[in-house]
Amino acid sequence: MEGLIKAGYHILAVVTQPDKKVGRKQKVVYSPVKEVALANDLPLYQPVRLSKSDELDELLQLDADFIITAAFGQFLPTKFLKSAKIAAVNVHGSLLPKYRGGAPIQYAVRNGDAETGVTIMEMVKEMDAGDMYAQASLPIRPDETSGEVFEELAPLGRDLLLETLPKIASGEIVKKPQDPSQVVFSPTISKAEERISLKLTAKEAKNLIRALNPDPGAYLVIKGQRLKVWKAEVADDNTSLPAGHLLTNQGRFAISFAGNTVLNLLEVQPNGKKAMAIKDFLNGQGKKFAAGEKIVDED
Repeated sequence: MEGLIKAGYHILAVVTQPDKKVGRKQKVVYSPVKEVALANDLPLYQPVRLSKSDELDELLQLDADFIITAAFGQFLPTKFLKSAKIAAVNVHGSLLPKYRGGAPIQYAVRNGDAETGVTIMEMVKEMDAGDMYAQASLPIRPDETSGEVFEELAPLGRDLLLETLPKIASGEIVKKPQDPSQVVFSPTISKAEERISLKLTAKEAKNLIRALNPDPGAYLVIKGQRLKVWKAEVADDNTSLPAGHLLTNQGRFAISFAGNTVLNLLEVQPNGKKAMAIKDFLNGQGKKFAAGEKIVDED
């Protein structure tokens, strides 16, 4: 949105999710979209659900050339999509048709993909199924988190959108349909998936940790206590111990995983504590665990 404003586009209205209350004090938090809208004195709408709302009736009367969305999180009514005089366009954080849905970046990181990207696509009633206008790719580094990928995709998506919109308006771009045989879905990560399973190899566990950083975070249950893991690395050594055992807490906190693999925890967060480097954990709670014992509860 900032890119559109700086490029001189006339923004008729901004639509974002309602304000949220977070934390114990239930502090009201604005979305970043709302903050930018307020800073630029733009008309703002925050319907709980756009369909059949009073806000929808007002938006339909704006006679907009483009409707542009990014991670809006709601299906838009067909009559609203069709109201755009030129096109209803979505900026999607994957190389479609791979990773349709609400968590494309997290899935790319969790699956250990070497690249991801942005797709500028036509919006239709079916989720992320519209024809594609343009794509741009981005490599994913082996230790990169979802949060870091988000930060890199944002300017990539902005620049691709600004490059593509004039071409859509002029008819220069020919839309490309998605190949149905290549569709992969990426539904929102469930609460159950936040727990690091002992059925995973160390590499798979590391990728899950990367995927859920910075939000909501992946965790192990160690002797009944939840331990969030923010950073980890696959160890060079293997082990004959079954999954869930502690190899050592001397200099490193190494846990066995499936396939005889070993994961070194590097940054953790015990319940009620702040995130800490593993050396600080080893100087405190880590001392009470003995090498060779099973410390991770079964999922």
